[in-house]
Parts: sequence; C-alpha cells; structure tokens
Amino acid sequence: MLLQTSAHHLNASLSSSLSYSRPLPSKIPSLTLPRSINYQRLTVSSSISQVHNYGTVDYERRPIVKWNAIYRKISLLADDPELNASSVLNQWEKEGKKLSKWELCRVVKELRKFKRYGRALEVYDWMINRAERFRFSSSDAAIQLDLVGKVRGVSSAENYFLSLPDNLKDKRIYGALLNAYVRAKMQEKAESLLDKMRSKGHALHPLPFNVMMTLYMNLKEYEKVESIISEMMEKNIQLDIYSYNIWLSSRGSQGSAERMEQVFEQMKLDRTINPNWTTFSTMATMYIKMGMFEKAEACLKKVESRITGRDRIPYHYLLSLYGGVGNKDEIYRVWNVYKSSFPSIPNLGYHAIIAALIRVGDVEGAEKIFEEWLTVKPSYDPRIVNLFIVSYIEEGDFDKAQSFFDNMVEAGGKPNSSTWEALAEGHIEEKRISEALSCWKEAFMAEGSKSWRPKPVNVTTFYEFCEQEGDLRSKEIFLGLLRQSGHLKNKSYALLVGLSDEDSSDNDTSLEKDGMNGNQDGDEKSNDGSDMVLNQLQSTL
Repeated sequence: MLLQTSAHHLNASLSSSLSYSRPLPSKIPSLTLPRSINYQRLTVSSSISQVHNYGTVDYERRPIVKWNAIYRKISLLADDPELNASSVLNQWEKEGKKLSKWELCRVVKELRKFKRYGRALEVYDWMINRAERFRFSSSDAAIQLDLVGKVRGVSSAENYFLSLPDNLKDKRIYGALLNAYVRAKMQEKAESLLDKMRSKGHALHPLPFNVMMTLYMNLKEYEKVESIISEMMEKNIQLDIYSYNIWLSSRGSQGSAERMEQVFEQMKLDRTINPNWTTFSTMATMYIKMGMFEKAEACLKKVESRITGRDRIPYHYLLSLYGGVGNKDEIYRVWNVYKSSFPSIPNLGYHAIIAALIRVGDVEGAEKIFEEWLTVKPSYDPRIVNLFIVSYIEEGDFDKAQSFFDNMVEAGGKPNSSTWEALAEGHIEEKRISEALSCWKEAFMAEGSKSWRPKPVNVTTFYEFCEQEGDLRSKEIFLGLLRQSGHLKNKSYALLVGLSDEDSSDNDTSLEKDGMNGNQDGDEKSNDGSDMVLNQLQSTL
C-alpha cells in the first residue's frame, strides 16, 4: 500500500527534504495566455518535477482542462506491448488538439501515482521525440531515470545516467539513480554512489540518507541505520519525519520497546517535527509484535486522531492493526467510521476489513462483508477471494476453498498467481501431485506473474513430495517452470530445490534477507512493521 503523510508534513517536510529545488513564494501569479502559445518558450518554467512537489508550481490548482481525458484514454490501454500511449497522443493532436507540457506532466503524475510506470515512460518518450517543443530540465531527467529503472531495469537506468551531460547531473539525478539501486537491493553500488554524492556535496539533506536507511531496513542491517542517523546528526543534517519514522521502525524491529521509545522522546523534543499517523501506526505494529497490546491500542487511538482530509489509507492500517491486537469490536467500529466518512470504499478497504476479521476468527462476519462487497465492487479483485481460499485451506476445508474459486471464475474474476499457488498448496495437502502441478502451471502463466514469487515453503514441499512419490516427470516440469520464470537465477530458490551455487547466475539471497514470503496479495501477517514506513517514503520519490 502506498501511504500518504498528513497535509502538514507534505508541506513541512516533503518540500524541504524530498524536493531538490528552492521553493517559490506561496503566491504564484496566474497569467492569462493567448491561444497562440509558444510551447518551447513556455516549457522553461514547466518541468515534470513540478508535478512531484519540487517546490515550483502547484499543478493541483490548475484548471482541469484536457489532461484528465488524456489520462483516462491512456489508463484504459490494456497491458499489451502492442499498444502504446503515443497512439493516444498522436490521435489527440491529429484531431487538432495541441498538447501542452503541463498537461503531459499532469498525465505522467497520475500514471506514476497508480504505478503505471511503463505508460508514463511512453509519454516521456513521446515528448523526447519532439524536443523542439518540449525543453527538459535536470528534474525531468531525474524522473525519466526513475521510470527507466522501474520499467527497463537498473542496467538501463545506469546507461541513461551515463548518457547525460555532466552539467545536468545534479543531486536530483544522483538521487534517482541511488533510489534505483536501493529498490534493486544493490548494496555495494548504492553505498559507492552515496560516497560519490557526499564528495560532490549532493548529500546535505535527509533524502539520500532516508533512501539508504530503507535499504538497510530491508536487509535487516539495523546497525547501519544507526550509523546513518549518527552521521546526519554529526553533520547537522536535519532529520525529517521520514528519518524519525524509519529510525523508530528500526529500533522496534530489534524488539526493544525501550529503545524505540527513546527515539520517540527525542522526536517530541524536535520542534521541526510533528509526529504523524504513520509514526503511531509504526509504534503500534512494534508493540503488537512484542505482545504489548495495551500500548498498541493507545497508539492506534492516536493514529485515528491524526487522520486528515480524504486519506483512506490510515483506515486500512487501523483495521489491520486492530486485527493484530485481536479486538473485533474495534475492527467493526473503525469500519463503520470509515464507511460513514466516504461515499464508497475501494477494494483495498474491503480487503483490509475481511483480512482483519479472518485473523480474529470471525470468518462468518468476513463472509457477510464479502457478500456486501459483491454488490458494490468496482472490479473483481482476486486478492479478496484469496483471503478466503487461503483461510479455508489452512483449516483443511479444500471443498469450500474450491467453491469460492469456482464462484469467482463464474463471476468473471481472474485468478492471480497467489490464487493458483494457494490451490496447489491444498492439493499438496491432499496428496494430489497432478492437480497441484496443474495449479503451479497456471500460477506461472497468470497475469502479473512476473511480480510474484512462490512461497519457499511451498516450493520445498512440492519438490520433496515429488521425490517421495518417485514422480520424476512432475519434478522436472516444476523445475522447468522455476527455471523458465527466472527464479532459479536466485541462489535461494536454487538451494531450495537442491541445486548448487554454480547453478544460479546471481548471488541474490533476498529470500532470507528481506523475509519475502512470495505473497503478491500483501499479507499483513508477514509485515514486520517497516513496510509501512518504507512504502510511504518510496511513494514520494
């Protein structure tokens, strides 16, 4: 989930720590421009970065003219490589509707917001092919580098970085490349680049340090989080809300309530910081892990008091965390407050309430909420059905799990990889190799399977089951699926099926390091509390 900070912190800390440019005065003069606009001249003051709160122009206050119509057309393109955002933009201009850079910037912002990075990059490519109309700045290049890394990989991001002239490589460009390394968990390269940023004077603000701390959190190298904090303090680099929240999460992840509370006390003494809802949800998560439910519930009350505006995400975390505490009454109370505060609830909201109720053992209540969701759902989200399938299989009721699956397919829902993996798990429990293998095949072919990683325990169990039954054919087919999907390039997966280090093509052991359980549905039971903070920071980059 992508987390949003409060309005106060969006202004107070994002503009200072996450922006790379000097903020303009709060009042920006509005100009009435003639129809015959010279786009090349106009774009000097209108860069992509302005969409992302670099402290220049507030695009949200501009009138919604054409950008939303363009965005809708592009967002409706299926994830088909044959289709391209350029076709939408070309058709738009063919109809005599001239596109401004501001409109294209706004479209890119929205596409990035909903993780449609490929489409956002296509919009950029379209503008680059019209360089005579659209002038690019270093902040534009930084965002394009970020998109290249997400869509085409780190190697392509590095090549893009090297292709840029030296006079364009400012702290924004270096920061974008650093973030690409961190997302890929490339520790050596990230540390080397941060050293380079230090030597060039590009590491005088919290952002690069916050990004590095997210890497160390993912690798569970908590002592290096402490080193980063110490460095910031020694160099008088002001910690922002993200720095403190990551520090809290790091201390709590080590199981020390006392040390976590010391950070919170220091946070309260910092007059530049006002703890936000993420601060208290992070602490609540840690208290739940430590079994300190009373302190956790006290933090959850503070979360609720800090929800501002139309932010739905805090409610999702409240539901999940009250599920962790085991307080069914509070789950229903928060759900009713949530429903009364918004005209509609998204699929993520229904996922949160159903997961929480199943977690506290109220499956009957979860089923009633599910029936309600069926009448209002904006789209059929398989992740919601998966909650029931996994629950029933864990309880040994495969027939009910199969029934839920069949009903989803009949209603037009598309099972995802986690759906098929859960069914495979059920078949393994029932000692049905052939049926389990069929489910594995579907899991590796399902839409979105590239972002899915099978649970290590399921990989090991099925592989050993095949060996016990002497079914060498099924074992080889399964190994072929893992190999074809690229999972055996990961040393951890290779070791799970008895292959040597030499059989894997990289040294990635992230299964152990980051605790991934392979669940693409975002199972909150596996969340160590750091994801909330890390996702919030990443969503702002």
